[in-house]
Amino acid sequence: MKQQSLVSKQPRPVLDNILAFPPNRETLGATAYFIVENQTNILVDCPAWDEINQTFLREHGGVRLLFLTHRGAIAKAREIQEATACEILIQEQEAYLLPGLKVTVFEREFVVSDGIKAFWTPGHSPGSSCLYHSGSGGVLFSGRHLLPNREAAPVPLWTPKTFHWPRQINSVKSIIDRFSPETLQYICPGANTGFLRGKGSIDRAFEQLANLDLAVCLQSKAEP
Repeated sequence: MKQQSLVSKQPRPVLDNILAFPPNRETLGATAYFIVENQTNILVDCPAWDEINQTFLREHGGVRLLFLTHRGAIAKAREIQEATACEILIQEQEAYLLPGLKVTVFEREFVVSDGIKAFWTPGHSPGSSCLYHSGSGGVLFSGRHLLPNREAAPVPLWTPKTFHWPRQINSVKSIIDRFSPETLQYICPGANTGFLRGKGSIDRAFEQLANLDLAVCLQSKAEP
């Protein structure tokens, strides 16, 4: 039983070279991801900073970059940077929440490497942003900007902590305008992953986003 419990807490593969960590209580049950790249291992948001995850990251080549999708995903960013010497990338409006840390900020877009780019999607929080990976047909790490609903479809979700709902809807439109069915196949959401029923990611991502009625979303504040 102890061995089974240990395995259940390990990060699990969701797509080629992409793994998901178990939900982190410190970030209200959010899901962090690990992108395994040559010389560019990337953490997307903060996983629980426990012995299991620390050992896992060491055994997989460490972390070069920690990308934070929004302020609610910061958690143990300081401890992660101290332990791994990684860079931290965050949209400029939320960098003040990381005093004393070595932080790279961006305004609208930031090219991490060939095929990996961060871009600003304000609304959920002032500095909410997404990370795009061109592998596997295109993968969007959406933080809490886009989350699966009960049908596992990607939607913007209004919460009492939402910073600016109309801006969030506009940010969804900007994603639809930016991508195509050929360049955006999957979304790896930062929360609500239980609604994916074990799949690990949202497939047919662009198709499902393109079918959203954003005017209805704006008026209704879509429910999970």
